[in-house]
Amino acid sequence: MIRKIYKFGGASVKDANAVRNLKNILENENRDEIMLVISAMGKTTNAIEKALADFRNNNGHLEISALSEIIEYHENIMNDLFEDNTNHPVFETITNLFLDLYLNLQETGYDYDYQYDNTVSFGEMLSTTLISAYLNECGIKNKLIDAREYIITDHNFRSANPDWDECRLRIDKLNDSHDGSMYITQGFIASSTSPKTATTLGREGSDFTAAIFANCMDADEVTIWKDVDGLRNADPKRFPDTKKIEHLSYFEAIELAFYGASIIHPKTLKPLQNKNIPLKVRSFLNTKLQPSIIDGTNDFIEYIPSFIVKENQTLMSITTRDYSFMNEHNRALIFNIMDELNIHANMTQISALVLSICFDENEKKRLQLTEALSQTFKIKYNNGLQLFTIRHYQEGIEHDFIKDKIIFVVQKSRSTYQIVLQPKM
Repeated sequence: MIRKIYKFGGASVKDANAVRNLKNILENENRDEIMLVISAMGKTTNAIEKALADFRNNNGHLEISALSEIIEYHENIMNDLFEDNTNHPVFETITNLFLDLYLNLQETGYDYDYQYDNTVSFGEMLSTTLISAYLNECGIKNKLIDAREYIITDHNFRSANPDWDECRLRIDKLNDSHDGSMYITQGFIASSTSPKTATTLGREGSDFTAAIFANCMDADEVTIWKDVDGLRNADPKRFPDTKKIEHLSYFEAIELAFYGASIIHPKTLKPLQNKNIPLKVRSFLNTKLQPSIIDGTNDFIEYIPSFIVKENQTLMSITTRDYSFMNEHNRALIFNIMDELNIHANMTQISALVLSICFDENEKKRLQLTEALSQTFKIKYNNGLQLFTIRHYQEGIEHDFIKDKIIFVVQKSRSTYQIVLQPKM
């Protein structure tokens, strides 16, 4: 039976040395109880997104050389890992995956979101194929499985929702047939049925993949391997003085994820909380460090302030044309349309006549929302904003961050402080 799910993100497998480090971690583990969920290597997903844009801008009329950067990147890793065995069959398998990716990129007549899911999914197929072969070569026996055969979703491309009954049925069979091999599978990617096609769980969705498998397998724990020493109260790349959060509850972790804490995928916590499965965040750079742990603790924890910044935000102000109140009827109308368009409100503020909504910048969806509302409401908007959230706010600690910036909206509750502002030009 699989008892532990280990998720390795792109940074943990970004080059040959990183893959060797993954091998070293596994050598000290009881591998017959482990499933690995692995993301695309490094920035591969970003590179495929760029290739997709290039192909669509040229109606699919590009040579396979348009993929040269992605191909060279993976070939360099393979040549390093298999330096004495370049005739290994994995080279042919990877070549065939690139040919399939090229053919999918040429099919530009499809809806963008549909084609996106059918192309970016190759990043995870490339990484897991390569890593599985390398580990087997090193004597760490494993079985590569295709996540798209087990994570079954609806057709909500780029942010698909699992069909939990079907996932559970398929994963139960996988777990029942477990022969003691370590499993390796892909994060982020899934598939739908009727018709069958690739889907994805949203950017950074590999955490969610790990949680789905853990829930359906009744696993003992999930570990997310990161290049930091655990959960921290702010992004170390943005804030100079951050502190480690040793322990937090599911409730608090879900709050942080909702506000945009990048270390946890927002959908990850619920399936773990439902089965009381602890989530550990460990450093792949120093495995001796104690992990941060998220679990169902009922003990009081004195939390330090956490700082979260979401970039590329749109602030839309929606005003009634007839000067009627922004009442429950009007708000329900607006939020129902947002739900249909799959627009998530990161912050809302209501006055007598105006509803202000902050959401992730997406020009296509903004235009759709504006069109749907414009007959009843007046619309104003600003793009290129930041949403700055302080969880467990203390008076005055926001001053250094907001200094010399234009503030659009401020909102404060007992424990959370949010500001929509324009970054420095």
